[in-house]
Amino acid sequence: MAEATWEKPKHGLQPQKSGRLKFLIGGLLILGAVAYLIFSSTATGARFFITVDELLADPAYHGQTVRISGAVLGESIDYDREELLIEFTIANIPQEFDDLAVTLHDSVNNPDATRLRVRVENQVKPDLLQHEAQAILTGTLGEDGVFHATELLLKCPSRFEEMGPEHMGAEI
Repeated sequence: MAEATWEKPKHGLQPQKSGRLKFLIGGLLILGAVAYLIFSSTATGARFFITVDELLADPAYHGQTVRISGAVLGESIDYDREELLIEFTIANIPQEFDDLAVTLHDSVNNPDATRLRVRVENQVKPDLLQHEAQAILTGTLGEDGVFHATELLLKCPSRFEEMGPEHMGAEI
């Protein structure tokens, strides 16, 4: 009877090390891709909107979909119920400010603030669309110099201010 012997090959550990190396390289590539995506999305999404001044000063924004912010001039609001068309003017709001209510008030009352006409189609007039509200708009600046908005968000700081203790009744 012939004896068969089994010997462990000398190259037996090589495929296992090669598999670990591939796994390690693959993991590093995935981690690198995730880190790149986090960094690039944070850098581009750091600003929620641009100002009216920035929109009008940079020709690269013209014709591009952008998000802008401005203070609503109440006397400029025009609403057509039949056509569901809203038109109004916004004034530039500085990028940095401490108190939103004061900044909105100052912007609409500053005759030197840059102003921009806005047109919103197929939307019912929101209740918050009023004098000194902050409008955050998504859309494009047309060749006619009018901002054609597809999305309209409004902030009215006076509606959300907390009442101080001096306004509260003495109810016990």
